[in-house]
Amino acid sequence: MRILGIDPGSLITGFGIVDSDGRRSVHVHSGCIRVKGEDLVVRLARIFDEISLLVETHRPEVLAIEQVFVSRNPSSALKLGQARGAAICAGVRAGLPVSEYSPTSIKQAVVGTGAASKEQVQHMITMILSLKDAPAADQADALAVALCHAHTQATVSQIPEALQGLSFRTRGSRRRTRR
Repeated sequence: MRILGIDPGSLITGFGIVDSDGRRSVHVHSGCIRVKGEDLVVRLARIFDEISLLVETHRPEVLAIEQVFVSRNPSSALKLGQARGAAICAGVRAGLPVSEYSPTSIKQAVVGTGAASKEQVQHMITMILSLKDAPAADQADALAVALCHAHTQATVSQIPEALQGLSFRTRGSRRRTRR
């Protein structure tokens, strides 16, 4: 599965594309969309256009994105939400399913703790994807989103198999075996 991970930002939006079978992941392409100094509306359009181009060029099967981090500054939170919306719209317009993950679950999936630092995420991304150099923080975060999706989907796909043969009781009945 080819996954496009997005770490949204109104000034810097990280992106990372990986191919994954759920157990092994390979780095395809990653980077940052930098939109400093422009009006917000122009920045949002540029984020939309750049994500659209990535989708067209690399043909991911799914877009995974970090959920909005609640900030103390309402203005910053609104801008972040709008940047997220621009990225999501680019994926949806291309027909991609969109999955959202909290910052804590992303760090947990990649580092093993939801309280991991940016440096820990960068280090683990470098190790997991066998990168020559550590990626920039926003780029590493986007790759972490993609890997979180890969790991989550691998786990979810095993649930129906795990439920096979489980015994359970329903109210007022004897023990039944699910087949």
